[in-house]
Amino acid sequence: MSPSGLKVRIEVLEEPPLSFGAGQSVEPRKGLAAGGPAIGVPSLVNLGLVTLQRDVEEARSWLEGLNRFEAAHDANARRFPRWPGAPKALGTTFRIEPRLIRTIDDAEYAELLLRRQTPGGFEALLEMLDERVKALLSDQPPSCVVIYLPDELAELRLVNPALSPEERRLLEALKAEEESDQLSLFQPTSEEKEKAEALRATAEELLYQSFYRALKTRAMFHQNAAPLQILRYDTVRRPNGRGQSRATRAWNMATTLLYKCGGIPWRPTGLPRNVCFVGISFHHIRRRTGGIVYASVAQAVSTELEPFAIKGAEIDQEQRRDRRPYLTADQAAVLIADVVVKYRLSAGVAPDRVVVHKTSGYEPEEVEGFRRGAQRDVAACDLVWLRETSFRLIRRGAEEPVRGTFCTIGDESYLFTVGRLPWWGEYPGPHIPAPLEIGSAGSTDLRERALEILALSKMDWNSTEGVSRYPITVGFARKVGLGMSMLSENQAPNPSYRFHA
Repeated sequence: MSPSGLKVRIEVLEEPPLSFGAGQSVEPRKGLAAGGPAIGVPSLVNLGLVTLQRDVEEARSWLEGLNRFEAAHDANARRFPRWPGAPKALGTTFRIEPRLIRTIDDAEYAELLLRRQTPGGFEALLEMLDERVKALLSDQPPSCVVIYLPDELAELRLVNPALSPEERRLLEALKAEEESDQLSLFQPTSEEKEKAEALRATAEELLYQSFYRALKTRAMFHQNAAPLQILRYDTVRRPNGRGQSRATRAWNMATTLLYKCGGIPWRPTGLPRNVCFVGISFHHIRRRTGGIVYASVAQAVSTELEPFAIKGAEIDQEQRRDRRPYLTADQAAVLIADVVVKYRLSAGVAPDRVVVHKTSGYEPEEVEGFRRGAQRDVAACDLVWLRETSFRLIRRGAEEPVRGTFCTIGDESYLFTVGRLPWWGEYPGPHIPAPLEIGSAGSTDLRERALEILALSKMDWNSTEGVSRYPITVGFARKVGLGMSMLSENQAPNPSYRFHA
């Protein structure tokens, strides 16, 4: 018992291994090197390339260099192994044929770049790149289009010119409100603040337009659309010894390209079969007729299907409690029923169980609606919430809490999705690990739900680290939300995660 009389229980949950083409491993890089991807792609994959004329050979050489061995130069060889080359690690060779290269005139780019902070210049740059992408999609399109951009364009963002002064003031007030909520919980570092944004609708999604996100959003609606992948100057030109080594950069980029070209790098093993995990999130959008509303989105993940997204109801700004949007019973019922229909169409059967993840507590209307929407076709529906907390756990000695530590104090439960990783012999973070608090609306086995969250936190195919702070149900939500502000009110996001990752 603790001094306060509350019962305290601490357990380290077993790390869920990942499944590969052959065998299992808790580490993606080790698993890929030994067994290859869970679902591979053809032995030769064609990539498209859009870049400045002066950068064609540099980008092509680096991308085709992913096919070759790269020695590791990082201090911790257990965490940062050598890169064996795409044919050995992924079973494929990346190729860029001359017919799949589209260039941007250097002088035209330089002229438009001077106007990049104006609505007209931003739009002209966007149209220039989008035309090159569309030109690659008409005849025998590539599996993925790589955009090699100067840093000033890759990082470009602009205050949304479509907003009225009144709408801008509203979003700025919401942004201040969000920051106040964060500060009331804990004094966040810049890294913690960035991570916390994955758990909420952020006003910045609509207040600013990101150039690369705007380009990805446009491209996903083209005929014969192919996913886009940005390649930054810094990734190509950074020398070994400064930040990630070339081997680590190759691991991450090649694995991301494999997924965007149609493969599945790994699958989780810690999840029950035929269970649909759903993340519910809210994002700011602007109606064509004016006025800012929330759009609800459901992101679904399972062991059988690729992640997919479904757009739900639009919600007025006034539909909030404790400064957070929520769904009415009917809105919740329709949204979850649509997820079950999509799951059935893809898998051939309805899921045995639905587990909903939400980053705030469930309102009574949501509890009623989610259960009503699922109950016709699904035997069980668990409603789980997870959120940031000021709780910290300090171990005796110098080592941080281990990832997977599950701590219950009275009726409260905390899960460390980040922490010390025994297989690396280190904690890959700059500060004391912070857990997520988890709970549910209604009774459920929180230990089992924690094991599921732990497994889902290993499903980010943008990195071969293999550990994320949030489950993919929440991480997918953030990616979809970044593009929602650029859609018209009658548009739905492309359902495939490949176009958002």
